[in-house]
Amino acid sequence: MRWRGRRQSSNVEDRRGRGGGFGGGPGRGGGIRLPVGRGAGGGGLSGIIILVVVFFALRACGIDPLEMLSQGPAGPSGGGQTQTTSAQDETTKFASVVLAETEDVWNGIFQAEGQNYAEPTMVIFSGQVRSACGFASAASGPFYCPGDRKLYLDLDFFGELDRRFGASGDFAQAYVIAHEVGHHVQNLIGVLPKFNQMRQTMSQVEANQMSVRVELQADCFAGIWAHYTAQKGLLDAGDIDEALNAANQIGDDTLQRRTQGYVVPESFNHGTSAQRREWFARGLESGQLDACDTFNSPV
Repeated sequence: MRWRGRRQSSNVEDRRGRGGGFGGGPGRGGGIRLPVGRGAGGGGLSGIIILVVVFFALRACGIDPLEMLSQGPAGPSGGGQTQTTSAQDETTKFASVVLAETEDVWNGIFQAEGQNYAEPTMVIFSGQVRSACGFASAASGPFYCPGDRKLYLDLDFFGELDRRFGASGDFAQAYVIAHEVGHHVQNLIGVLPKFNQMRQTMSQVEANQMSVRVELQADCFAGIWAHYTAQKGLLDAGDIDEALNAANQIGDDTLQRRTQGYVVPESFNHGTSAQRREWFARGLESGQLDACDTFNSPV
């Protein structure tokens, strides 16, 4: 994607390095959910005691632990830390440009309908985060919270998407962001509020079936964004293939086969790989909201 030098959104909140706090799990806002869990962390009193012992042992050897911490993991030059920060800053700029491009597209679509588009905020976090929908860890993947109209993204997710799931390329990452923005559009037009109300009286299987339609519509909305982004001449050769591959790799059936070796269709809540590719392609080809009616169409 030809993103360098383009406008970055001002609706970005960087919470990296902050504590996430405590609370419930994220509410039903929809999102890219992958089994990308982090390793379990230690803690408690025993961990504190070990740290104290190590601290004084190092001091006895003439090593200042505080100086080591201030230098970072790469030693006195700090080279490794600088590289990591630089890469993350580059990804943050990219994500900010993608968000800005979604703002341009959806502002135009809403204005054509005589409505105002309330732009969402993108929260960049690391590890864990508190939203109006509760507390969430990075293992949940990117998500949208309708309660505060914010989409939440841990940049490490993109690395997982590439390494573990074979969905590489910057436009695969752009697709993820555009999908979450699609949930924001659903929130504004009343789809998410209606679904969250209906699911209270649904069985789990019924709620999963409705959730699939919600997620596929967000994929279609991401395709609409890609349609207009292509018209601007911002796509490189292979970008659409990257997005379609990402949609394929995070289908419920593909994920379940990869993680557990078999599929349970009743548990699908995002759609199969074929469905996700199809609905993204529908939005891409048409650029029209009417093409994304997953609730009155066979999926």
